[in-house]
Amino acid sequence: MFGRVENKFTEDGARKVMIVEDEFLIALDLEATVTEMGLDVVGLARDTEQALLLAPNADIAFVDVNLADGATGPDIGQRLVDEFGVTVVFMTGNPEMVEGRIRGALGVVKKPATPSIVQRSLQEALEARRSV
Repeated sequence: MFGRVENKFTEDGARKVMIVEDEFLIALDLEATVTEMGLDVVGLARDTEQALLLAPNADIAFVDVNLADGATGPDIGQRLVDEFGVTVVFMTGNPEMVEGRIRGALGVVKKPATPSIVQRSLQEALEARRSV
């Protein structure tokens, strides 16, 4: 079990995480890791429509490439960055589809990912938001 994120990462209020993942068990695992770190999950999205509805409430998003409405993750990630100022971390079994292609995305985590990798990625996203 992970400890809560230190206050130095959350002083700016960047505590709201959105999970864009259509595989329910993976989404639940991510949600558990995020909440164990003391952050809030604003929602789980399976497709573009759900992701864009949640976007105004999110600071950070974990985004898969292949979702319920197809390989829409890269487009969703770009819109989250451009239109909503969300810090995006892609989490996919297909990293070649997004690596170096999405302007403003923080990075890519290859699935399957352990909770410690998710935690590290989330801490990097929090730090990136602090330095903006």
